[in-house]
Amino acid sequence: MAGFDLYGEEEKKSVMEVLETGCLFRYNHEHLRQGIWKARDLEALAKEYTGAKYAHMVSSGSTAVTTALSSAGIGFGDEVIVTPFTYIATIEAILWQGALPVFADIDETLCLSAEGIEKAITDKTKAVLLVHMCGAAADMDSIMPVIEKHNLTLVEDAGQALGAFYKGKSVGLFGKAGAFSFDFFKITTAGEGGLCITNDEKIYNYMHQISDHGHDHIGDNRGMEQHPILGTNFRISELNAAVGLAQMQKIETIRNNNRKNKAYLKSLLSAIDGVSFRAKLDEEGDSATFLNFFLKDTETAQKVMQQFAEDGLAGFNYWYTNMFHFINQWDHVKDLKMPFKMAIHHLGAPQDYHNLELPKAQEVIGKLISLGIKANWTEDELKVFGEKMVTSIKKVIG
Repeated sequence: MAGFDLYGEEEKKSVMEVLETGCLFRYNHEHLRQGIWKARDLEALAKEYTGAKYAHMVSSGSTAVTTALSSAGIGFGDEVIVTPFTYIATIEAILWQGALPVFADIDETLCLSAEGIEKAITDKTKAVLLVHMCGAAADMDSIMPVIEKHNLTLVEDAGQALGAFYKGKSVGLFGKAGAFSFDFFKITTAGEGGLCITNDEKIYNYMHQISDHGHDHIGDNRGMEQHPILGTNFRISELNAAVGLAQMQKIETIRNNNRKNKAYLKSLLSAIDGVSFRAKLDEEGDSATFLNFFLKDTETAQKVMQQFAEDGLAGFNYWYTNMFHFINQWDHVKDLKMPFKMAIHHLGAPQDYHNLELPKAQEVIGKLISLGIKANWTEDELKVFGEKMVTSIKKVIG
């Protein structure tokens, strides 16, 4: 699944090029750089790969989502429709903006459904923060008409989905702004890092200004730059960007390995009655970082997970009880626990977070098991793992 599967000499060389210049800061200091601009080169490669007109690297996937929301104009009191199945950073980003999360239902794509979004819309809805979960796109053919019908702002959290496309278009480019993660567990890693993309020049300018204290980045004297807006420090360092650049150059190799390994394991599971798979509207657009499969119900999925553990099989995620990825465990969100007063404390939550009606999410996530695909499995390792996986499942469901 992750870029660290193929970490090697290329990353070391890229980092050493930065260290040898002594310039770890991503802006200015041309006299030190010796022509080394890792963040800038990574952004250029990200634009080429995704087809975005503009790309900007930041310090993490979390700051990428926050930057994307900020740049798209989402802030105090805005209601933002969001999924209950995502990494918690998605929800944190909304709250840090002073906006208000409104949870909507999902479907077998593991993403928000058009029906779920439609049901959650009120006269206060400003935006949809659409998460492309587990490496593949949401149903954009159904979702985009809802966005356009209600004149909503669409921002995409594609933290887990770099390398995912929907009918030839990269995720992150359907709305005003998109965000990706380059953390240690993603298809390409910078150790810590994030990427924002957009096709809107105005939004791009907000992105690089917001993430660097409002600097306009015009001229060669940082101390004399103008500050069109307020900002903060979400900058990526040249060291992180150096790792990310070497990784980004491997993304198609990683993706192709993932797809091959996933296809093999999926073929094994396809022969088992009682196992079905995540709905994907564009199989060719899958980044193949996860193999997502369903058992018949929550009880069966939990028994299979227990059997995997007993048989010593690792790499599986059962999100239904995961502390960070599903709303059932988010007591700190439901109770709005923070050491300071947030906008939502002042304005009030738009829903009773303790009593949400999201039946499809409970059903889908309850019966879902996800396996992180490794890009560096050998054929023998893959065969042995696949055989053990099938044996474990059959112990439970016959």
